[in-house]
Amino acid sequence: MTSSNHRHSDLDINPLFLDRWSPRSFSGEPIPKETLLTMLEAAHWAPSASNYQPWRFVYALRGTDGFDRILSVLAESNQVWAKSASALIIIFSDMLNRKDDGSEPKPFRSHSFDAGAAWAMLALQAVYSGYYAHGMGGVDFDRAIDVLKVPPGYRAEAAVAIGRLADKNLLPENLQAREIPSNRKPLSAVAFEGLFQST
Repeated sequence: MTSSNHRHSDLDINPLFLDRWSPRSFSGEPIPKETLLTMLEAAHWAPSASNYQPWRFVYALRGTDGFDRILSVLAESNQVWAKSASALIIIFSDMLNRKDDGSEPKPFRSHSFDAGAAWAMLALQAVYSGYYAHGMGGVDFDRAIDVLKVPPGYRAEAAVAIGRLADKNLLPENLQAREIPSNRKPLSAVAFEGLFQST
């Protein structure tokens, strides 16, 4: 059993997995670009089918035009708190396997799975570096493709806000109660031996 960050795992895991969570209250303090690049470096060492590495990251530091561009494609409910992040990222994945031999690109089935693995590595490196990363699905994905000049064949997967933790009282009142690390379903509800089991 492992306990950390007011969370408890029934099995012995590294506390880093419990320390990772998705806060909304960020301090807004600047993040060194090298620190953000370290998180992206960790992300790009994620496992990948055939080592294709379909993930792509468009990132921006707070106070830049790029930050405002990324912020503008987030859902308004996310803009309310993400505007205080130190950095914003949109994660894309290449849906096509584009071989170097000039042959016709073919669909790449695991593009989203691989990009998700990269996001997980980024989130863990963020905690290790003293920051937090909050992934978001509340994004105008079609607009993100347009605004960020993404070429055809790429899928917008998610947005990420990164920053240092701040007091939850800085959030709007309706978000303050949600500003706690969430728990997980029992392992038996999601991991089945031999056959899938409906709950």
